[in-house]
Amino acid sequence: MGKLAQATSKYTIFAKFDADGTVEKPDVIGAVFGQTEGLLGQELDLRELQRTGRIGRIDVEMTSRSGKVSGVITIPSSLDGSETALIAACCETIERVGPCNASVVVEKIEDVRASKRKYVIDRAKELLGNLLDTGMEAQEISEQIKEAVRSGEITDYEGMPAGPNIANSDAIVVVEGRADVINLLRSGIKNAIAIEGTSVPEAVAKLTKEKITTVFLDGDRGGDLILKELLAVGEIDFVSRAPRGKEVEELTKKEIYKALREQVPTDQYKQEANGSQSRTEAEQRPLDIRAAPARIDSEISEKLKALLNELTGTRAAYFMDPNMGILGKVPVKEMFNTMKELRADTLVFDGEVDQKLVTFSWQRGVRCIAGMRYRGRIQVPEGMQVLTIENLT
Repeated sequence: MGKLAQATSKYTIFAKFDADGTVEKPDVIGAVFGQTEGLLGQELDLRELQRTGRIGRIDVEMTSRSGKVSGVITIPSSLDGSETALIAACCETIERVGPCNASVVVEKIEDVRASKRKYVIDRAKELLGNLLDTGMEAQEISEQIKEAVRSGEITDYEGMPAGPNIANSDAIVVVEGRADVINLLRSGIKNAIAIEGTSVPEAVAKLTKEKITTVFLDGDRGGDLILKELLAVGEIDFVSRAPRGKEVEELTKKEIYKALREQVPTDQYKQEANGSQSRTEAEQRPLDIRAAPARIDSEISEKLKALLNELTGTRAAYFMDPNMGILGKVPVKEMFNTMKELRADTLVFDGEVDQKLVTFSWQRGVRCIAGMRYRGRIQVPEGMQVLTIENLT
């Protein structure tokens, strides 16, 4: 009687074997059938199970080295989990393969359905993502139409890009460029005007004296320069800035309205800016820290040194609390993102300490940095320690 077609496999047995001499695949398969015969009775005899399709084709992958052969036996099974485990355990009773002594160890039993389920879930996520990317709700269509209309409302006011309400509105918003005006139009703000450069046009300076004026600038040094020029030639009532490092044209509608809600009167802004500058000058000092390593408690020094030695070559970082307890370990490339979320007192990492890291860490409350070496000349805020493995030896 011929073999029946195998039912769908539920499990796959992976068994590693080692033979003391040279053997062939038929020797291994013959040993599996021959030396397990009768161990579990007729119902679980491998030949019978294969004939009825509950055990699939047994496969063998083998390699030979120094006159000895090793490899992996794979046995697909449509039996339940307990019966499959019994079959796997039977394979470990094999003591010879062909003319050679041998040993067999089951490495694992893999649930085939689990891998299929993972594929199904991953594929379903991919298909759903494609559906969401291509699908468009009525609300989204409406918003796109509104944005297109608003973007088309940009006008020209004495040669400068502006919103359609710039002449009739009692208040105006002064921005840097045309793209900023367009972005504000998309958010429903129609009384903006762009100065298009660092030199403030006379028409804009005149508008600031006639209307309530809010200057809305990028969060970079260019914005600082433009604000200085505007304060010199115009009358600015309020100051609003994009988040540090961002431009007005990049902001979302939510970010735009948040920034405008947090605008401050010009006099208050000047006072805050002067106070910040004074604090910065007091907190920072130019220092070549390679020439003047910081002093640190011996116990903490030993702790930092041990952590640096542990991290060497890992490209990882530890964040510590004030008691030198470890809060977490992350890859070096994730340090900046982690500092945005995690409040830490000490940073120990496998890498070079530079000015960017020192400044960012200080802003995020880190008071001690320990790295492998310095990169360039660094300004260290007062009250902060910046160390390398050389300082700790």
